Amino acid sequence: MIQAHAVRLFTERGYDATTVTDVAEAAGVSPMTVYRHFPTKEDLVLVDQHGRLVAERIVASSAAQPLVRRIGGALVDSAATLTRGARGDDVEAGERFLLARLRLMISTPALRARHLDNHYALQRAIVDALGNDATDPEAAFHAQVAASACLAAMHTALVRWAEDDGRTELPDVIAKALAAAFGDDIVEPTGGVGTSESAGRAERR
Repeated sequence: MIQAHAVRLFTERGYDATTVTDVAEAAGVSPMTVYRHFPTKEDLVLVDQHGRLVAERIVASSAAQPLVRRIGGALVDSAATLTRGARGDDVEAGERFLLARLRLMISTPALRARHLDNHYALQRAIVDALGNDATDPEAAFHAQVAASACLAAMHTALVRWAEDDGRTELPDVIAKALAAAFGDDIVEPTGGVGTSESAGRAERR
């Protein structure tokens, strides 16, 4: 709830023009409560469940699969969860919320810098979830390269999705970016948000 008010105010008034006190007043809580959940102002935009979701999906995937397929599938699945589940079962609300956060990250210098930190943290979480033996430098190197390459493709997809005003399903854009980088069979086809539900939202837009 606090984050929703923060993103709304940052979008309406501008990130720099909005204070943590403004966010607290809009949410009906004290500034101390805001800081308890979000230690910095940047966290009000950047904090999400993405790293945990990606790591969980990688751990659940088959170790027999190629690294980029395990990582790519986790990135697509977690994007579907973030758009579909982050704001309850309202897919459009989840997409709008994520889209607003992405636009803030892209357009705000302070957030762009912190977003890069988050990128490295996500890479570390992916490598840890893959479970490569830390005593094997070659295996760790391969995992780091695979994670970095997949995240670069995802970042390009996120920017494209934001620039396109979220007209295409985010998991589809990420899958398309991964396919462009690694080949069409890198991500298993999923039903999920795909067919009639997507078409219905496209018509409403």
